[in-house]
Amino acid sequence: MSHTDRFNPDLLARASNVKVFFLDVDGVLTDGSLFVGNDGETFKRFHTLDGHGLKTLQAAGVHPVVITGRDSLALRKRLAELGMHTAYYAVEDKRRVAESCLNDMGLAWSHAAAMGDDWPDLPMLLPAALSMAPPQAHVDVLSRVHHVCSANAGAGAVREACDLLLHAVGAYQHSLNNYLP
Repeated sequence: MSHTDRFNPDLLARASNVKVFFLDVDGVLTDGSLFVGNDGETFKRFHTLDGHGLKTLQAAGVHPVVITGRDSLALRKRLAELGMHTAYYAVEDKRRVAESCLNDMGLAWSHAAAMGDDWPDLPMLLPAALSMAPPQAHVDVLSRVHHVCSANAGAGAVREACDLLLHAVGAYQHSLNNYLP
């Protein structure tokens, strides 16, 4: 199976007009584990495949936006390393924040993809043109998204989502060619 064949043509069609990619953090960009030190500092583990996918997606003109219910210095540092400047922290109403972001960008839900793993993400997943989740997401999320990634959260699921979006907007091969001799 070629890399292109692993994405259903219906998924690619759903995502063909995507300009913004909303994503949760814990259970999506990370495996969902929270490591809390004695002083209360939270530690998170991120995967480089996911990071490179997000950078490549940005270069292709699709804007990744983090909308998370938590906040941490580790997350802020990682997003800065990736050049991601649009992030919303400690959010309770993810749909309201996503809609505000869409309005600011002059876009509609038909231009949005979203990825999440639990109930608080459903309000931003359900109206998106393409919704995705990692395989260990809550069963009520898995049953409602358009695509369940094969890679786990914090271990390439976001990269898989980015690859799908890159294919859908016609930028995958061009992005790959930048690394080929």
